[in-house]
Amino acid sequence: MNTNDLNYPQVGASSAVDRPLPAGYNHLRHRVLIGHGRAALDAAGDALLGWRMHRAAGVLVTAEAGRAAAGVTVECAIGLGPLRAGAPCRVVRSDDGPDRYGFTYGTRHGHLACGEETFRVEMGPDKAVWFTVTAFSRPDRWFARLAGPLLPLGQRLFARRCGRVLTRIASAAAGHRAEPEQ
Repeated sequence: MNTNDLNYPQVGASSAVDRPLPAGYNHLRHRVLIGHGRAALDAAGDALLGWRMHRAAGVLVTAEAGRAAAGVTVECAIGLGPLRAGAPCRVVRSDDGPDRYGFTYGTRHGHLACGEETFRVEMGPDKAVWFTVTAFSRPDRWFARLAGPLLPLGQRLFARRCGRVLTRIASAAAGHRAEPEQ
């Protein structure tokens, strides 16, 4: 896989569960229980790998493949009209079952930030299904640096939104009524 277009050197650092995140970046670790059982895990995993979670969370996604896999380039965009900010990324790792689904994507040149983000759903021995976001990032452009703490705050809010989306999807798959969105 070609990683020459990534704008940071610590490729894969957010996907390692047992290692600290790189210094010099804002760090994010978000974990939430989204359901129980195989149906919840598989539905959440399919939504995650198939970009449905991102789209349902309000992100415009243009990917070169319908499913996240190592090497796939993806352009994410948030905002409206002329205020839409594009975010070119590349998937650097993916997990496709049986008890863990997820992917890590890193920022490419042209992104407002540099760093990477790992999205993962996994089922424990107790059949609890957890959604985790682990990320490190920092502004890469002068105008992004002007936003100060707003970028990390936005990333945290996005992680929470993704958790709510996957909770609804997992709940529907498991045959339960979804929690109302807050």
